[in-house]
Amino acid sequence: MRRRLLLVLLAFSVLAVAGFAIPLLGSTAANRTYEFTAARTADAARFAALAQPVLAGGPADQLRAEVHAHAAVFGDGVVIVDARRAVVAAEGASAADPDVAAAVDAALRNQPRAPLADLRPWSGGDAIIAQAVGTGVRVSGAVVLRTSVRPAAADIAVRWAVVLLATLVAATAVVVLAVRLTRWLLLPVDHLATAMHRISEGRERTHADVATGPPELRVLAEEFNHMSDALAESAERQRALVADIAHQLRNPMAALRLRLDGLTAPQHPATTAEHGGGTRGLWITAAQQHSMQDEFDRLEALLDGMLALASADSAATDLAASGAVARCDAAAVVVDRLDAHHEAATRAGVTVERQEAVPLDVACAESELAQVVDVLLDNAVKHAGRGARVRWSVTGDEGTVRVRVADDGPGVAEADLPRLTERFWRRSGVPGSGLGLAIAERLLTARGGALRVQRGVPSGLVVTAELPRARR
Repeated sequence: MRRRLLLVLLAFSVLAVAGFAIPLLGSTAANRTYEFTAARTADAARFAALAQPVLAGGPADQLRAEVHAHAAVFGDGVVIVDARRAVVAAEGASAADPDVAAAVDAALRNQPRAPLADLRPWSGGDAIIAQAVGTGVRVSGAVVLRTSVRPAAADIAVRWAVVLLATLVAATAVVVLAVRLTRWLLLPVDHLATAMHRISEGRERTHADVATGPPELRVLAEEFNHMSDALAESAERQRALVADIAHQLRNPMAALRLRLDGLTAPQHPATTAEHGGGTRGLWITAAQQHSMQDEFDRLEALLDGMLALASADSAATDLAASGAVARCDAAAVVVDRLDAHHEAATRAGVTVERQEAVPLDVACAESELAQVVDVLLDNAVKHAGRGARVRWSVTGDEGTVRVRVADDGPGVAEADLPRLTERFWRRSGVPGSGLGLAIAERLLTARGGALRVQRGVPSGLVVTAELPRARR
């Protein structure tokens, strides 16, 4: 938009300057040509007046002296003839010259010559000025001046240079004005675009500048700032709601678990009720107690996942707002988390392959990457199945580091791959809260990375965490 608007303004500016400069150049050339023609015509008329008494029989010495002086000063050729074409005075030109002869014939016939065409800086050659000697229709002779146009052309070149210099100054001023006007008009739009980009990156309460630009765009910027504040407040309330619900439910959950742990069938009654003067006891069996404990475990895991998700959202938002830069060795983090998951993998009957990894620094905090790796390893260990093997790798190129965790378990259907990162989504009959990969993806995207899930070959699941490589 900036380029198009600037091109339009510059096109109109150039046309306006050209529309002013081109006629001015033509007018300057025409004026100087008129001055040149008028001056030489006046000289020819003066010689005609001096020649009239000479042609009537007077002495010609003064006339010849004037002609000689004029030729010496101006460099013009002058030829004066009588009615019979006899040369009375000549200096710097010959009556036998075809152009001079043609001019003499036209003057003796009292025939006006065509006006001299407008000169240009590159004009050259000579101009012929003819003047009849006599009064009325009686012509007694002719005066012809052969004069060079180069001095007049040089004057026109100087005047054109001044005009072109003024045009250049005007064009520069117009260009500067167009650039400043374009910047003044579009700077608020750039601020709005930058603010919208920051919001898309997760930087809440981003404001656009409202002190520049046209009033209409300043009003738009103010409305955008209000919208940004409203969105930030809504997001904060949502995160606070999730965190508060998860936190508040933990206390009654803990109390219920304590009461459940205190019940051991069949010695302790769960509830009692009186029926007609007697007491009837209701007992909880060990199987029922274990089933209830499993449900409590699942509910507690869900609450822990909600708290982790709220924490990840908050951390990602704070990170985007602050723009903080962190770094850690991805290979070292993966090796450390493999040790932490070794016991769980052994209990699940899953083999995690050991290998060497080259140190690669990523633009991510160690705690955040450790949480992501925990999610990837935990999913592989829990869902790959007994007897499965888990392979991992840490690779990178000039700009990206990839942490890859793959298993040869049953995997998931192709249609379910995009849903693995949806919050609370999980396959039927599979334990878990459905929040692990969603949390990992949120942490990665906050650092400018991505989470990619693919089917393994020939089976299993491949999960890759991509992060920008830390700059040296």
